[in-house]
Amino acid sequence: MTDRHHLLVRGGTFAAVGDSGDINGVRGVGSPAGLFVRDARHLSRWQLTVDGAVPETLAPIADGDTARCVLVPRGGRAEPPAHTLFREQAVVEAAFVESLRVTSNRPVPTTVRVAVTADADFTDQFELRSDHRTYAKSGAVRSRQVLEDGVEFGYRRGEWWSRTTVTADPPPDAVEETGTGARRLCWTLDLEPHGSTHLALRVAARPHGATAAPVIPASPAAAGGQLLALEGEFIQDVALPTGRPELAAACARGLSDLAALQVPATGPDGEELNVPAAGAPWFLTLLGRDALLTSLFALPYRPGSAAATLSALAATQATAVDTRSVAQPGKIVHEVRHGELAHFGQVPYGRYYGSVDATPLFLVLLGAYVEQTGDVTTARRLEPHARAAIGWMLDHGGLTSRGYLLYRADRGGLANQNWKDSPGAICCADGSRPGGPVMAAGAQGYAYDALRRTAHLARTVWDDEVYAALLEQTAGDLRDRFQRDFWMDAHAFPALALDGAGRQVDALASDAGHLLWSGLLDKEYGELVGRRLLEPDFYSGWGVRTLAAGQAAYHPMSYHRGSVWPHDNALIALGLARYGLHDEARTVAHGLVDAAMATGHRLPEVLAGYGRDTHPEPVPYAHACVRESRSAATPLALLTAVGGA
Repeated sequence: MTDRHHLLVRGGTFAAVGDSGDINGVRGVGSPAGLFVRDARHLSRWQLTVDGAVPETLAPIADGDTARCVLVPRGGRAEPPAHTLFREQAVVEAAFVESLRVTSNRPVPTTVRVAVTADADFTDQFELRSDHRTYAKSGAVRSRQVLEDGVEFGYRRGEWWSRTTVTADPPPDAVEETGTGARRLCWTLDLEPHGSTHLALRVAARPHGATAAPVIPASPAAAGGQLLALEGEFIQDVALPTGRPELAAACARGLSDLAALQVPATGPDGEELNVPAAGAPWFLTLLGRDALLTSLFALPYRPGSAAATLSALAATQATAVDTRSVAQPGKIVHEVRHGELAHFGQVPYGRYYGSVDATPLFLVLLGAYVEQTGDVTTARRLEPHARAAIGWMLDHGGLTSRGYLLYRADRGGLANQNWKDSPGAICCADGSRPGGPVMAAGAQGYAYDALRRTAHLARTVWDDEVYAALLEQTAGDLRDRFQRDFWMDAHAFPALALDGAGRQVDALASDAGHLLWSGLLDKEYGELVGRRLLEPDFYSGWGVRTLAAGQAAYHPMSYHRGSVWPHDNALIALGLARYGLHDEARTVAHGLVDAAMATGHRLPEVLAGYGRDTHPEPVPYAHACVRESRSAATPLALLTAVGGA
């Protein structure tokens, strides 16, 4: 098997399989191989052999929600294959299902010995990251139990208990030990002349805390049908642009991906919800910033996502100070994890609050949702949560004491806590990093918009004029202060951030476009910024780079220092339209839609920053999430920005 993996995603479950449908448990390009449920690998090995040998891949798996491939025994032109194997796979929540059809190519009866070697190592996703950290797991015990129709793998560590059950129809003739912990399920199949036989294999994951076994469909085709029905529900009420079929196709693809990326969550009153996960493979869970931006982009078309996201984040809002998780009263969660390492406190991400911008974005979404839908009941229900979020911004967030939202590097978690959260992402033009607390430009724009929208709710829904006036005054002061402190006259452009001493972090970065989206800049400044973002050092032809080319810090293959992010560009396009720069907004939209056309109408998490003038096809970023909710919702934001033009 090559290290090229195909992702099958459904809710909180994904499988990464090779071209032949095998799983060998090794790390691949951008994703680890295996079946993953709630941050743990429930299937680490899944390898097919025929007559003791690995078959040759005749037709590899193509991208899609169902994996299909064709395999044959290895041989040559002089010896045509005695049989052909047709393999089909799919996932549903907490389960993996495979259909294997073996067809004889001979005019006489044939016997074929088929085996599937399976294992479940229950490795936490954080153990498979590229940092190669190791985690002690004292007392952990793995088990294997042979069943009448398969085998069950188990894992215990204290109160933690996970299981993976592999069953087959017909049952295997034998389940063999391999000497490695894996088990080999074996069948001897008698085929009639040119006849076929069929094996149905099912893998059921029971992660720690699961209350019931998953419901597994009869076949991959049935699983695919379930997903198609869900995708249809997401698309059916959305009016797609008839005058721009490429944009319509990108919107439809994005909505389909959003349907697959829904993960379960709980609201403040224990109600069950479905919210957009951040993305597969590494972030198939609730991330505050990602869910908020995704819901904002989709708001005019699928407002239910916003309502669910707001409720789920209200339920996880911090109520006390916890230095390990960076929690402070009123703060909105950055990341929620369900894995073993989070459970035992070996990583801080069970509920992790290392985000400076999720809290203001929560308020922006609440205000936008009420404006879009008129749902004042939700505005009243979430009033305590909104006031607590404002309280965090003014107090722990830094607005009162420092004049800006700020964050400090978290030694055990994230060094940067704005959307560009990789190490070194917040930098000066020469690549040097700021010291002390960081006041990122984009977060100030979100804070300004949050204050204004919450003031409107206070006045029109909560009947609190005094509070509304206070928030409006705070917003106005922030706007005046920002344009004084962040504006770089030499560049006619805002700084990326201020450092702990209030000095400008002078990199020219795409975050300035977020200030247009939030409306923080005066019209004159906004127009200067908008036009500057479309100059060649910023605009690659596929989108606006995160960092303008020509600066020492720029690198086209860097995660945040020269790449092109679709969701970043969606905010920029919305901001350009807000400031009346409609030609510029169309330019950004057209570039992104063209990039989507080159990748099956699906926008990845991030693209490399190489220019279209020298690279006529978009260059992928090697470790991008293939399915990412913000990118999936980006075409909807573009539709809002340009109206299908």
